[in-house]
Amino acid sequence: MRAEMDRALTGEWRVRGVSVRGYRHVRDGKPCQDAHGHSVTGPPDDRVTVLAVADGAGSRRLSDKGSALAVRLATGRFGRLCAGRSEERDVRGLLFEGLEDVRRSFLTETGAAAADHATTLTVVVLTRAWLGYLTVGDGFAVLRAGDEGGERQFHLLPQADAVSEYGNETVFLSSNDATAKARAECVRDPGVDGMFLSTDGLAQAALTRASGASQRPNSSFATGMLRSLDAARADLDEDDRKLTTYLSSDQLTRLNGDDKTVLRAVRL
Repeated sequence: MRAEMDRALTGEWRVRGVSVRGYRHVRDGKPCQDAHGHSVTGPPDDRVTVLAVADGAGSRRLSDKGSALAVRLATGRFGRLCAGRSEERDVRGLLFEGLEDVRRSFLTETGAAAADHATTLTVVVLTRAWLGYLTVGDGFAVLRAGDEGGERQFHLLPQADAVSEYGNETVFLSSNDATAKARAECVRDPGVDGMFLSTDGLAQAALTRASGASQRPNSSFATGMLRSLDAARADLDEDDRKLTTYLSSDQLTRLNGDDKTVLRAVRL
């Protein structure tokens, strides 16, 4: 099990992240192959907060190192690229520029062993004017914005197209077609005041699908993920411990035995 305690109050956003080892990896004595991280750059009146989660391919021998590298590169490169760009109009172009920069560095650092470091990557960039979102593989992000009849509304950002009809196949940062298969979007909505990013180990719990409909957020799960971060005097370390226990619970393991990561952010 691994729980990383992100203790900073980052600009306008409170950010916390937890990763836990899935049952299958505990059973087989393998490390957690998920990773998460965030960075904050820019002056106080023009902060850029970057959130990133990555899921190393279970069958690749160095994928835990690959996911950690992808997160480190993404939080650094996207932060520097987007600093001072809150008025940027072509956000999608900016995000793909960041992806290409991250991929070049990833492939350079891993060299001939790039395939052994295979990992997905999901990034959210928060500026004062826009939210940028980019995903390679099967990670996902859920936003909280607006209300309807007194109920807070949650929105699943568009996911990358499936690689094939088989649900266990995905594209990785090291894949030749990573850029072509990536999905990038821009949201300009001042009502966004919370979100979480996750790897696919939480998809069954965090997302739901009515008969014949597309996937949408599980409102009760999303509410629980963000409620404790909204409290001004929350004991965030204790909250992380409780979340770690929940992510490792039999209740979630029965749904999915993979590693599980959630990176949460709420507007202060």
